[in-house]
Amino acid sequence: MDLLNTLVDKGLRRELPTREEALAVLATSDDDVLDVVAAAGKVRRHWFGRRVKLNYLVNLKSGLCPEDCSYCSQRLGSSTGILKYSWLKPDEASKAAAAGLAGGAKRVCLVASGRGPTDRDVDRVAGTIKAIKEQNEGVEVCACLGLLSDGQAERLREAGADAYNHNLNTSEGTYGDITTTHTYADRVDTVNKAHAAGLSACSGLIAGMGESDEDLVDVVFSLRELDPDSVPVNFLIPVEGTPLAKEWNLTPQRCLRILAMVRFVCPDVEVRIAGGREVHLRTMQPLALHLANSIFLGDYLTTEGQAGQSDLEMIADAGFVVEGADEVTLPQHRADVAAGGCGSHAEAGCGSGCGGHDGADLCGTAAVAANEPRTDLVAVRRRGAGTDLAPNA
Repeated sequence: MDLLNTLVDKGLRRELPTREEALAVLATSDDDVLDVVAAAGKVRRHWFGRRVKLNYLVNLKSGLCPEDCSYCSQRLGSSTGILKYSWLKPDEASKAAAAGLAGGAKRVCLVASGRGPTDRDVDRVAGTIKAIKEQNEGVEVCACLGLLSDGQAERLREAGADAYNHNLNTSEGTYGDITTTHTYADRVDTVNKAHAAGLSACSGLIAGMGESDEDLVDVVFSLRELDPDSVPVNFLIPVEGTPLAKEWNLTPQRCLRILAMVRFVCPDVEVRIAGGREVHLRTMQPLALHLANSIFLGDYLTTEGQAGQSDLEMIADAGFVVEGADEVTLPQHRADVAAGGCGSHAEAGCGSGCGGHDGADLCGTAAVAANEPRTDLVAVRRRGAGTDLAPNA
């Protein structure tokens, strides 16, 4: 296919595809999906080899958010039944992080619900960063606390944060349909603040909210312009009790095409499969590793993920290797000017992601018709941070 050959050549040169080429990737048929994966996989392997970076989420403060993001289970007025708790103490957060690091993660992503941190909140997170770094040599820490005020990114950097996550989520043209309590420009401003403070910027999107192909291309091209080191690709978890609970628009093949398009547009950037991979990619998750070079290990923020051991087995069975703590994630030309990749999310901005139960027999249910919504795969998190139960890592 001439389109794919052209995109591979451009990806190896870090050359931006045209919008028409990006749209054409999303428009390919299911019959061609393996060709699309193979082509984008060449670009992924050129820049990242067969390494898979593992990231681990710690939800420092769950629920009780004043923002009205339609996709988020922690939103204002949520009736989702998620865990709700205020700030974890530094030792509690460090203990939660240790579980993920023991499972193979090299980056800890500290996330808190809310519009943005107060200066007191930044002090709290600074103490948590210090505790984690003192107890885990060489660990990378990414913060995801919402919209930043002037000077806060610098304070996080001084406290030892390596990166900051703040996702664009969707295109500028449709942003107002998803969230009304802050703007797309607010999000861009926070990513720029992180960049300016010397933090590794991490910013991504959520697919499956009813957006068009043009919207997806718009947001990915905007991300390319912002030039983050890491782009998390979230697939909407339609959590009951949120306005988007009925938006089951994704198939595994659609998810693979989206990931391929992101890889072609952002060839040398850490592309992370974030929230929703278990729900929407399902048994085709291993194919997605040929497109993305980073995933979250274990549970997400408010929903459960695949068992950490299953993640590790999937990576090995697919012929990939877990990236070591002493390995640099980014290609050398990016690593020279960056603190090193990022991570966070799932349900974007602060949000959550999802998957099945650790140890529950979800795969033993009756066969499900093609494209039937898999509501059985959405499980609210009841373990780990904020509970007395051991985390999934």
